[in-house]
Amino acid sequence: MKVLAINASPRIKGNTDLLIGKVLEGAISKGAEVEKIVLNELKFLPCQECSKMADDGLCLVKDDMQDVYTKIKQADAIVLGSPIFFGSLSAQAKMMIDRFQCAWRAKYILKKDNGHKKITGAFICVEASSRKDFLGNARSIVRNFFAVINAGYKYELFCQGIEGKGDILKHAVYLKKAFDLGRAIVSKTT
Repeated sequence: MKVLAINASPRIKGNTDLLIGKVLEGAISKGAEVEKIVLNELKFLPCQECSKMADDGLCLVKDDMQDVYTKIKQADAIVLGSPIFFGSLSAQAKMMIDRFQCAWRAKYILKKDNGHKKITGAFICVEASSRKDFLGNARSIVRNFFAVINAGYKYELFCQGIEGKGDILKHAVYLKKAFDLGRAIVSKTT
């Protein structure tokens, strides 16, 4: 089983990154093969809403997103982690998700197979406030993204009241929940 984690935080070794690390540790403990993509390290454009699109669900823009498309198609489970920025996902997360417009079009407009097998999806979100509406905004975008890539939205971990870099380390309960989430993904998928 292959678990792919996507870190959509601009902070390396920040709270989102640390939680993803715990999820991957949990998945490894159950025998999974894991990989992590850090969106902030990639070079890719936002969706260009190309006037001429391929009908196969593939994006015509050739950049680092091509590798992301391939890795998601090869995964058995996906974990997307993002902090809350301005009441929703980070720009990195939203930019990546928007680049799946081609897959959305193939699936929902053209009614074609967009090449994504059924996989398990998990969403991890960190935010400084206690605004449930912010988490709801982010959740709804991730649910739509997961639907496009045929990932069942099965797990979520919302960590509120976490602001400073590394503050998640002061919250053992969140770290344990992240580890357990990684184990659960593998247990439920295999």
